[in-house]
Amino acid sequence: MGSVKKDAICANSAVISNVLVVDDSRLQRRILSASLKKWGFEVQEASSGIQALEHCLRDPPDLVLSDWMMPEMNGLEFCRRFRKLQRDRYGYFILLTSKSEKNDIALGLDAGADDFLTKPVNASELRARISAGERILTMERELTEKNRLVKSTLDELQTLYDSLNSDLIEAKKLQQSLVSERYRDLGVAELSLLLKSSGHVGGDLVGAFPISEDRIGLYGIDVSGHGISSALMTARLAGYLSATAPDQNVALRQTADGAFEPRPPEETIEILNQLILDEIETEHYFTMLLADVNFATGEVRMSQAGHPYPVIQRSNGEVEFVCTGGLPVGLIEGASYQRVSVRMHPGDRLIIHSDGITECTNKDNELLGDAGLVEILSNLRQTRGTACLESLVWKMTDFAGDQDFSDDVSAILLEFKPSPTFA
Repeated sequence: MGSVKKDAICANSAVISNVLVVDDSRLQRRILSASLKKWGFEVQEASSGIQALEHCLRDPPDLVLSDWMMPEMNGLEFCRRFRKLQRDRYGYFILLTSKSEKNDIALGLDAGADDFLTKPVNASELRARISAGERILTMERELTEKNRLVKSTLDELQTLYDSLNSDLIEAKKLQQSLVSERYRDLGVAELSLLLKSSGHVGGDLVGAFPISEDRIGLYGIDVSGHGISSALMTARLAGYLSATAPDQNVALRQTADGAFEPRPPEETIEILNQLILDEIETEHYFTMLLADVNFATGEVRMSQAGHPYPVIQRSNGEVEFVCTGGLPVGLIEGASYQRVSVRMHPGDRLIIHSDGITECTNKDNELLGDAGLVEILSNLRQTRGTACLESLVWKMTDFAGDQDFSDDVSAILLEFKPSPTFA
C-alpha cells in the first residue's frame, strides 16, 4: 500500500498526470486504466477516435494511449487530428498495436506518434515507456519556459528600444536645432551649412557667430566616436561658441568699453584645449577648424586642430587647400596652434568640411579623398548655396553606392558674391 501511495505522489508531481486511454474494447480500456490509476495517474477513457477528440478539446491530456485498429476512425487518423489541435503544451502519443513491421512503424511516426506498444501490453514496459515520455515532456516544457522567458525579455528589450529610439529621434531634432539657420545672406557673402549624422545623433557640428557688423566667426567640429556621448560633447562645445551670448563665447573677449572683439583663432583653440582637459571628464577629443572672416577686407584668419584642410575655390575654378594641420583638441596639455591668413576675392568660396566627406568610401573600400572632393567642387562650380551642399551629398552617394554614410558629414560653404570690392 505504501508503494502505491509513493508512486501516486511521484506521478502527480510529474509532467504527465492526465492520461487518455482510447480503445474500442472496454476490457482493454479497463486493464490499462487499472494500471495507470494504480500508479497515481488521472485517467479518462474513450471508445473511439471521435469521442477521444471531444475529450481532447475539453481537457487536453498529457499522454494518449490509443489503439491502432478501431472502427470509424483508426488510431493513425486520430493521431493526425490530435496533432492538429491547438495546445499550450505538447501531448505525448503512444500507439497500441499488434503491428511490428517497419513500414507500419514508419506510418505511425509519420502520423505523429511518439512511441509504440505491442498488444497485449506488458505493465512494466508500459511504465517504462511512460517514464521515457516524461523525460521528453520535461525537456519540452523546460524549453517552452526558457522560450517564454526569452520572449518576455525580448519584449522588454523592444519596449526599451522603442523608448530609446523615441528619445534619440528627439535628440536628433535638438542637435539639428543647434544649426538652426542652414542659409544666411550676409550682404557681401552667402553662408550655407550642412550637418548630416550617420546615425540618430553624431559628433559633428558646424556653426557661425557674429563678431561685428563686418566680421563673422565660423567653426567646424568633429568629436571622436559616434552616438549620444559625442552628441552631448557637441552640445557643450556649442555653448562655448555661443552665437547669442557673446560673454559666454570663448572666441570673444570684452574690451574696456564693454564691446567684444575676437581672440586670435589659435588662442581660442588653446583655451578650448585646456578647458576640455581641466573641466570635462571625458575620453573624447575633437578636431576643429576656427575661422575669423573680415568682409571689409576679404581676409580670413584660420587655425586648424586636426580637422581636414579647408578648401578655397577661386572664382576661376581653381582649388587650394590651406592651413598647416595641428593636433586635435583635448589630447595633449599645453598644445599650441598656428594661424593662417588668406585673402578672399569676389566670386571666391571657402569650404570647411569634416573627414566624413574625404573619407567616404565606395564598395571597393576606396576613399573619395581630396582629389575626389576637388573633382566634385569643379563639377559644382556653378551651383551655389544649399543647393551646392545638397549636390555634394548626392555626389558622395553616387560614389559610395549607398545613402547611409559610415561617418557624420558636415560642411560650411562661405561664398563671396561676385560684386563686392574689398579694401
